[in-house]
Amino acid sequence: MAVLDVNQARACFPSLRSGHIYADNAGGSRTAQAVIDRVVDYLSNTNVQLEAGYSAVNSQRVVEGSIAAAELFNATSLDEVGFGSSSTMLFENIARALENDIQPGDEFIITYEHEANNGPWKRLAARRNAVVKYWHPIPVSPENPYSVVYRVEELLPLVSSRTRLAAITACSNILGSVIPVEETVKALRQRAKEQGAIKFEVALDCVAYASHRRMDVQKWDVDYCVFSVYKVFGAHNASAYVRSAALRTSFTSIVHDFLKVDDKPYKFQPGGPGHELVYGVSAIVPYLKSLTPEDDLAASFSAIARHEQGILTPLLRFLTDAKQVDRGVRIFGTSEINFSRIPTVCFVVVGQNAIKSKDVVEAFHKKGGISIQCGHFCAYYLIDNLRPKLDVNDGVVRISLVHYNTVEEVERIVDVLREVLA
Repeated sequence: MAVLDVNQARACFPSLRSGHIYADNAGGSRTAQAVIDRVVDYLSNTNVQLEAGYSAVNSQRVVEGSIAAAELFNATSLDEVGFGSSSTMLFENIARALENDIQPGDEFIITYEHEANNGPWKRLAARRNAVVKYWHPIPVSPENPYSVVYRVEELLPLVSSRTRLAAITACSNILGSVIPVEETVKALRQRAKEQGAIKFEVALDCVAYASHRRMDVQKWDVDYCVFSVYKVFGAHNASAYVRSAALRTSFTSIVHDFLKVDDKPYKFQPGGPGHELVYGVSAIVPYLKSLTPEDDLAASFSAIARHEQGILTPLLRFLTDAKQVDRGVRIFGTSEINFSRIPTVCFVVVGQNAIKSKDVVEAFHKKGGISIQCGHFCAYYLIDNLRPKLDVNDGVVRISLVHYNTVEEVERIVDVLREVLA
């Protein structure tokens, strides 16, 4: 069982050389040097229109990006993988492509998580006179009303004979909790079958998941899956998986009507993606595989998960210590330290001596050398619906770590938190 060499990992990121502590990785990770090199190389040497007689090299480079994304998803074919500027845009494209396959009275199940995998379905429901149902998270600790998690037991009763799609999130960008995707999807499909649903599909948001755990769309049996490349050590773009059967039978093309793209990802990808950014994706898989001797994504993500438990532990233990709880610190999600939680930790400071989230972040900014963030992080309705009521615009303090963060960095973060909360 390989152990992650964090110094080796850090050496691959030029922005880490300054010593600055980047602790808002859920908003965007550092970019690996190999990715930067490929983007620059593409723009410097092969930045011409694809499929022209002189551009065989750059066409192949874009294919290499698709190969890498397909491997990250564990898709069965390159024709199941597309790209776009953001996960929000890709989910909107998917919803637009699905529009003609949605009937009045069809039902969508969504969460209160990031709006990227909520808003498109709400808008589609409004256009097609469909129905939206919500999977509500529930508190697991009587002492902390914000200790909410998503339970499958609360999800399955929402499924009916009219359920057309469930849009769920593999990992919350606020709660830090990982749902058991395979078991959840299996239970959803079984319930939909029992209820007599004619056609049922699953759209999965992996944006907060993909930098921490191995994706596997085949094992999960999902129809749609999206992640943000720039949160998985790449440049600022995103990638989508669409199951080939859904591409053929559920989608109507949203691109130029003269293009023959019935079974191609271009069907939901108007215009070309940034080709240099797609080529940059081809460097992510080799980087990840280099983290362990096995040269294998599963082994690397296993090592990443173990390392991240080590950096999560001191942060979560400090914030959930009795002294901090008495001070008014309330974390979001479970306080348990196990592999069902990634090192994304959100909290508020409430009570008689409450502190605004923005003031906590400002204190870090004044100290310098550490970047954390506050806000609702586009999970607006999750925060807005929690009780006791919070100021959704002030939001939560978020400290989000990845595998290149170190225990020493976390200790420095905790030292500043101790001063702020004193």
